[in-house]
Amino acid sequence: MPQVNVTIAGKAYRMACGEGEEPHLESLARAYDGKIQEMREAFGEIGDMRLHVMAALMVADEASELQRRVARLEADLAAIQGDAGAADQRLGEVEDRAAEALAAAAERIEGIARSLIPSPVG
Repeated sequence: MPQVNVTIAGKAYRMACGEGEEPHLESLARAYDGKIQEMREAFGEIGDMRLHVMAALMVADEASELQRRVARLEADLAAIQGDAGAADQRLGEVEDRAAEALAAAAERIEGIARSLIPSPVG
């Protein structure tokens, strides 16, 4: 199992991860380290544990907001798909009525054409 060295808040950690996940784990560690740095800049030195808790809560809040947004987008998508399905059904009905009207018009035109052609005398 691959291992990655990451640095968070100035401390090095050796982490195990799945094959090929090394860059992702390093990216996550950098993002979390950035949150801790933001907290440090905003609140000063208030203790490592408190900084880690605050940064973790910020990350959890962002994840929670993203989950809510995804749920809203999924609901919107379901509504759009439902609307599209209904529109497809209505379109099929309109096409059927148009085909029926066209067939009826063709029959009328053929009838008129037959009435205009003189009958053979004989």
